[in-house]
Amino acid sequence: MTENLEALQGALPYLLDGLLITLQLTVGGALLAFVIAIALGLLARFDNIILRGFARTVIEVFRGTSLLVQLFFLFFVLPLPPFNVELPAVLVGILGLGLNYGAYGAEVVRGSINSVSRGQWEATTALSLSRTQRMWRVIFPQAWALMIPSLTNLLIQLLKGTAVVYLITIVDLTAELNKLRIDTDVVFAYSLGLVVYFVIAYILTIAMNALEARAKHKLGQGTRLREAVAAPTVDAEGDVP
Repeated sequence: MTENLEALQGALPYLLDGLLITLQLTVGGALLAFVIAIALGLLARFDNIILRGFARTVIEVFRGTSLLVQLFFLFFVLPLPPFNVELPAVLVGILGLGLNYGAYGAEVVRGSINSVSRGQWEATTALSLSRTQRMWRVIFPQAWALMIPSLTNLLIQLLKGTAVVYLITIVDLTAELNKLRIDTDVVFAYSLGLVVYFVIAYILTIAMNALEARAKHKLGQGTRLREAVAAPTVDAEGDVP
């Protein structure tokens, strides 16, 4: 155990560098995925068959193919003719994660918008709101509160998805853990990895719970922020939903 701790101390600067890369990929991929999810989720509801067809095609292609294959295509195939596009490895990682999880997120956005009660849609029509005003002032704020839990799950999945980027030469946390395994042992290195990934995921979950509480508070729903973050809600019969 002492030898493992000494090896960990020596590898700590490299582990922190790898952790920083993992966080960069997570934040960059999440931001790109969010933009793609909103754009494709809205386009998938358009009456225009061309725009709707384009959105459905992109969604199905990136949902229906492996994240690893997408990363390999962007990193190994794009630099070849006829594309001749060579991108930095980290940018490829962000693009791959953003496109893949953005496609899943688009279905969350579309489904959440469709889940807003019909009465709300009818009310916007009665108020003679334009299509843009209807969506951004009335419908989307309600759909936003509905979609956050599912987006939280996708964010955690994206974080875990960053673990495959070392296969395109990115030295992230997983790559550094693989190096640490050589100097220590399998149990020590990967147990450390489990703890680190769990801590990051838990912090992201708390942040998203706070975001959900804030969104519901704006709608006059939900509990106080501290209660939403600290503990699950309990209904009148004492059951945890």
